Amino acid sequence: MKEQMVLSDWPSGYGRQVLAEVDSTMAEAGRQATSLAGPTWICALHQTAARGRRGRIWVNPVGNFAATLVLPTSDGPEKRALRSFVAALALFDALVAVSGRVDGLTLKWPNDVLLTGGKVAGILLESIGAHLAIGIGVNLIVAPASSDVEERAVLPVSVLSALGVEVAPEAFLEVLAATYARHEAQFVTYGFAPIREAWLARAARLGEVVTARMGDREVTGTFETVDADGRIVLNTATGRQAIAAADIFF
Repeated sequence: MKEQMVLSDWPSGYGRQVLAEVDSTMAEAGRQATSLAGPTWICALHQTAARGRRGRIWVNPVGNFAATLVLPTSDGPEKRALRSFVAALALFDALVAVSGRVDGLTLKWPNDVLLTGGKVAGILLESIGAHLAIGIGVNLIVAPASSDVEERAVLPVSVLSALGVEVAPEAFLEVLAATYARHEAQFVTYGFAPIREAWLARAARLGEVVTARMGDREVTGTFETVDADGRIVLNTATGRQAIAAADIFF
C-alpha cells in the first residue's frame, strides 16, 4: 500500500511516499527512479531485505526509520559522493529537532551519525543512472544487538534508549525532509565548502587517532581534517594520507 500526502511544511518540489512494506527502499528507488517527476522521498514502515554499505545486512526493526531520497542530478561521481555530508548534516539537525538535544551527537566519517558514542544512523549512496539514491536508516526505537555488528565497529544505540524520546518514522521523515532540503540548497548554491566546515564542526574523533580499513589494508593516524574532495586526511607515521573510501575504527 502506498500513501501520498501533501503537508503544509513539506519542502517545495520534493515528493513523498510512505510504503507499508517493501524489500528495501533502495531497491524501490531503483525500480521507480526513471518514472519520478522530481526528488522524492520513499519511506518504508517495514523492510524485508534492508541492506547497508558494501552489501551488508541492515537490521531494521519495525518502528525504526528507513527511507531513500531519489535525487535527479547531472553531477559526476565525485560530487555525488559529497551528498553523504549533506545527508549527515540533515540527520544531525533532524535529530536535534525531534529530541531538543545537541549534546552527544557527532558525525563519523564517511556516513554515520553517532549519539552518546554509539551509532544511531547510517547513510548509503548509490547511483541510478541520472539519479542518486540516498538511503538513510535511523534507530529510532530499537538498536540492533551487538552480535549483529562487525568486530571493532561502533555499537548501535537508539534515540529512545539514549534520549528517552519516542518519534514515529512518518514524523521523523517530515523533519528530515525539511532539514535535507535546506542543506541541499546550500550545497547547490555555494558548493561543498560551507558543508565541509559545518560537518567538521560536528566531527567525531577529530584530532584523535583512528584506523582506516581499506579491504585487507589498514592505516592508523591522527584524524586531521576532511579535504575539499571529502577525503579523510590522516597524519600517519609516514606522513599525511588522504583516503577516499574506508571503514573507520576508533
